[in-house]
Amino acid sequence: MVDPKKQFHGVFGFPVTPFKDDLSLDLPALEQNVDWMAKHPFCAMVATGGTGEVYSMTPEESIEVVRVTVKTVKGRMPIVAGVGYNTVMACHMAKKMEKAGASALLVMPPYYINAPEAGMIAYFKAINDACGLPLSFYTRDWAAFTAAQVGRLCDAVPNLKMWKDGQGDMRKYQRIMQTIGDRLTWVGGIGDDCAPGYFAIGCQAYTSSISNISPKMSFAIADAGLKGDREAMNALMAKYVHPLYALRDRMKGYEVSIMKSAMDMIPGLRGGPVRPPLVNTAAADIADLKKLMKLYAAYDKA
Repeated sequence: MVDPKKQFHGVFGFPVTPFKDDLSLDLPALEQNVDWMAKHPFCAMVATGGTGEVYSMTPEESIEVVRVTVKTVKGRMPIVAGVGYNTVMACHMAKKMEKAGASALLVMPPYYINAPEAGMIAYFKAINDACGLPLSFYTRDWAAFTAAQVGRLCDAVPNLKMWKDGQGDMRKYQRIMQTIGDRLTWVGGIGDDCAPGYFAIGCQAYTSSISNISPKMSFAIADAGLKGDREAMNALMAKYVHPLYALRDRMKGYEVSIMKSAMDMIPGLRGGPVRPPLVNTAAADIADLKKLMKLYAAYDKA
C-alpha cells in the first residue's frame, strides 16, 4: 500500500479529461496526454479530480478514465482517483477504482452542501469501509473544517491519510496542520498560484494544473517552495503563474477551460472542449492565451 507521508513529496500531476467534439470521452487523447506527463517524476497522478471534470462524468466514465490512466502510466507513479457525488456512488467508484489499480482515493465533498458533521463522517466511513485504499479529503467549496472537526474525522476514519486543501486560507490551514500534526500528509490543492503559501506553512506537496502544459515549471515551483527560495518562487509567479491565473479568473469554470485550450496549443497534446455547465474559452481570451503560451514554450525550451 502506498504511504502518502513517505511517497507524496513535490508535485501531483493533475491531468484533464479530454473530450471529443461531441463531448464523449476521448480515451486515445487521454492516453497520449498521460503518457507525456508520466515521463516526468510526479509523486503521483490524480485521475478524475476537479481539473479532470469528475462531476461532469458518470461514475462509469470516471472508472474507465482511471483504468486507462493506470494502464498508461505502467507503474511509473501511483494513481490517485477522485470519487464523490453521494455515498452509494462514491462507494461504488471506490471499489471499482481500487480494482482498476488506483493507489489512493481523493474524496470530493458529497452533493449535499448542508451536511452536518455526523453525516460527513458517515459519508467518509462508508467509503473507508468500501475499499482498502488510503483516503484524502479535498476541502473544496463549502466543505470547510475546523481543526477539531478534522481531528474527529481522523478518529473515525482509519484510512484517512492525507488532506488536500481547497480553501486557500493559509491561517486556518496552518492551524489545522499544527493541531493534527503528522497524523495526516498535508497537500496544497487550490492552485499553482497558492504554492508559495502552502510551502511556507509546511505542506510537502501540491497539486498542479500547470503540470498539464509545463511539468518543468511545476517542479521548479515545488523546488523553490521546498527550499524556501522566495526569489525564485516570486519570479515564477510574476512572469508565468499569475498571468495564467488572471486569465482563469475571467470566467467561472475557466480553471479547466483555459488549461484545455492551452493544451490544444501544444503539439502532441489534446485538451478538447469542456462539458456544460462549464463553458469553452472565448475567442478574445484565446488570443491572450496564445501570447502567454509563447512565454511558456520559451521557458520549456530554455
